[in-house]
Amino acid sequence: MSSTPHRALHLLSTPLFTTPTYALSRAEKSKLAYERAKATVLAYRLTMDDILTLSPKFWELHQDPIMALDGGAMTLMTIQVNLTSGTIARYAVHRPDLVPLVEDLLRYRKHGQFLMTEIGHGLDIANLETTATLLPTGEFLLNTPTPAAAKFMPPTVPAGSPAVAVVWAKLMVGGEDRGIRPFIVPLNDGKQMCSGVKSTLLPERGGPNPVNHAITSFHNVRLSPESLLGSLDKASSPRLALTQSMWRVVCGTIAIGSLVLPIMKCYATIGAMYSLRRQVGTPDKRIPIMHFRTQQIPILTLTAQVYVMEAFVQWCTKLFSDTTMDARVRHAIAGILKTTIVGHANAGGIAIADRCGVQGLFAHNQLTTMHNETRGIAIAEGDVLVLSIKLATEMLQGRYKMPVSTDSESLLARHELGLFEENRATLASCSHHRSNDVNRLILPNCQPMIESMGHRMAYDAAVAAGVDSSLIDLYVVSVVKQDAAWYSENAEFGRRALAELETKALDAVLPQAGTLIRQMGVEPWVSSKIVSDERWDAFVDTLETFEGKSDFEVITGEREQQLQSQMVRSHL
Repeated sequence: MSSTPHRALHLLSTPLFTTPTYALSRAEKSKLAYERAKATVLAYRLTMDDILTLSPKFWELHQDPIMALDGGAMTLMTIQVNLTSGTIARYAVHRPDLVPLVEDLLRYRKHGQFLMTEIGHGLDIANLETTATLLPTGEFLLNTPTPAAAKFMPPTVPAGSPAVAVVWAKLMVGGEDRGIRPFIVPLNDGKQMCSGVKSTLLPERGGPNPVNHAITSFHNVRLSPESLLGSLDKASSPRLALTQSMWRVVCGTIAIGSLVLPIMKCYATIGAMYSLRRQVGTPDKRIPIMHFRTQQIPILTLTAQVYVMEAFVQWCTKLFSDTTMDARVRHAIAGILKTTIVGHANAGGIAIADRCGVQGLFAHNQLTTMHNETRGIAIAEGDVLVLSIKLATEMLQGRYKMPVSTDSESLLARHELGLFEENRATLASCSHHRSNDVNRLILPNCQPMIESMGHRMAYDAAVAAGVDSSLIDLYVVSVVKQDAAWYSENAEFGRRALAELETKALDAVLPQAGTLIRQMGVEPWVSSKIVSDERWDAFVDTLETFEGKSDFEVITGEREQQLQSQMVRSHL
C-alpha cells in the first residue's frame, strides 16, 4: 500500500489551485507561487523542533504531491523551510534572539532566501568571493567585489512581504580571511530593495511555473554584529567548519530528492489513465492503447519504481535522521537517494510523455512541466553528477563505510560490488587520486557507481518493506537494462534471459495495474486534461475561440486560370 501525505489536500479546492494559470502573466504566476508555498507550509504547522529534528512532518512536506502542481511554489517552500529556517534554527538553539525570526519564517510573515552560489563559482563554495568585513564598531560591511561574485538564482526581488536571506560570505577581520560564514541580511521590505542591495531579474527559466530568479549583489551593506551566524574566531579546520555550517544543504539534498516521489506517482497515474481512455481501431472494434505492450512497459516499469522508491525514501530518511551516524555516511545516503530517484524519474517521465503522443508536449498535461522541475531538482542542493564524483571517489579511497547489502548474492548487489572493484583496481594503478588518469578513467564511471549502490539499497529496502515480489522483479529488470552488458559478461544473464524475466514480471504486474495506480493516491493532484473525456471537454470550453463570417474564393474561375496559364507560358 502506497502512502501519500494529505495535510494540504484541502487546498486543492481553494482559488489558489482552482484558478487556471496558463493565461496568467509571469508576474501573476510568480505571485501565485508565493501564495501557494505559504498556504502549503502553513498547512503543516511546522515548529522549530520539526526543522531541527527532521521530524516525520518535515519529511511529509517534502513528499506532498501538491509539489507536482507548481514547481515554483515547491522551490520557494523548500528554500524557506529547509535552507533558510533550518540554517538559522541551528544557531537559534544557543541564540534566543533568533527564535522570533525562525517563527516569522515558518509562519510566512517574512520570506526567506538562501544566497550561497555565485556566478563565477557555482558549487565551488570554498572559493566564494563575497566579503563581509568586520568594522571597528563591530558591524560588518557586505560587498560583492567582482561581477563573478554576484549571487546567482535565488528570487530576491520584492514579493509583497519583507525578505531576509542567509548570505554566505568570506569573513574578513583585520585583513585576514577567516573562512566562509553565513550572515543574516535584510533584502527588501516587500516593495523595494534595501540600501546597497541590487537584484537583477533573470529571464524565465522555462515552463509554466516561474520563479523570480535573480542576480543579487551588495555594495557597502552595513550589517549589525548580530547578523553573523557563528563565531568570529578562525576555525582550526576551515573545511570542516564550512561543511558543518552548511549542513542544511545536505538536508536539502535528501529533502528535494524526496520531492521526486510524488512526481513519479503523477507520471504513472497520467500515463495509465490516458492509455485507458485513448482508443484505436475500427468504429465497431475499439481497444484502449493500454492493450499494447509498448504502452505497458514504461507505465508498469515506472509503477514498479514508484513502489520500490517509496520504500527507499522511507529507509533513507529514517537513516539520515539518526544524528549518531557518521555525518559523511548521512551525506552519502542523501546523495545516493537523490541520484537514484532523479535517474528513474527523468527516464520514466520522458518514456511516458512519448507514449502520450503530441498531448505529452503540452504544459497543461503536466508531463513536460514535471520533467522540467525534475531537471531543476537534479541540480539544486548538489548536482547529481558532482555529488556522484565526490561520493564515489571518497568511497573508493575507503574514507568511510556504507551500510552493506542484506542480500549479497542478489544481481544488484553483485553489480554494485563489481563496479566498485573494477574502479578500485583502476585507482590503485593511478599515481594519485587527483591525477589525470583518474580524470580520464574513473570520473566517467562515478555516477553509474553511485546509481548501482542506490539500486541495490532500494532493492534491499523494498524487500524489507514487503513490496510485492512482482514489482521488485520488474524493478530489477529496469535496472539491469541500464547496464545489460555487465550482467551478460559477469552474471551470465544474457539478452534472452532478461527479456523472459521482463515478460514474466510485466504479466504479473499488469492485472494489478489499476489497483496499484489507485493506491498511489495522487489522482486529486493530477491536473492533466487528457486523463478523462469530461476533463478534456471542460478544458476546451475554457479556451479562447475565434469565429466569424468572412468568405473568400479559394479556387479561381476558368477564365482566370487560362490567363494565368498564358502568362506562365510567356515567361517560359
